Amino acid sequence: MEKVYSSGSWEKAVAYSRATKVGGHVFVSGTTAVDSEGNIVGPGDVYAQCKFIFEKIGKALADLGGTFNNVVRTRTFITDIDRFEEFARAHAETFVGIDPAATCVGVSRLVDPSLMVEIEVDAIIEW
Repeated sequence: MEKVYSSGSWEKAVAYSRATKVGGHVFVSGTTAVDSEGNIVGPGDVYAQCKFIFEKIGKALADLGGTFNNVVRTRTFITDIDRFEEFARAHAETFVGIDPAATCVGVSRLVDPSLMVEIEVDAIIEW
């Protein structure tokens, strides 16, 4: 088993990894638009938060030997489902031609009111 961390403060406080690889399977934890200094990226901007989240997820995948091409499922939690199109644009730009199984659900809130989106992915690196 391999684990990677993004140096976010919540990882240590809550006791979780950014991503865990077991065999060829990679599980990326719910990821939000918080940078390594604890600042929220793109407050009020769903698209900007999604793009930053996908950058963090891409780094976690790369650290474990994968890419977005290995992603088989995404799960997205959004605090304003009426802004689905902004999320959808970022998702489509990230996964063009890959088309993983995907879920997006509206939720009442995330851990900080400025966070609008949380995304997790599952990937298979070795077949």
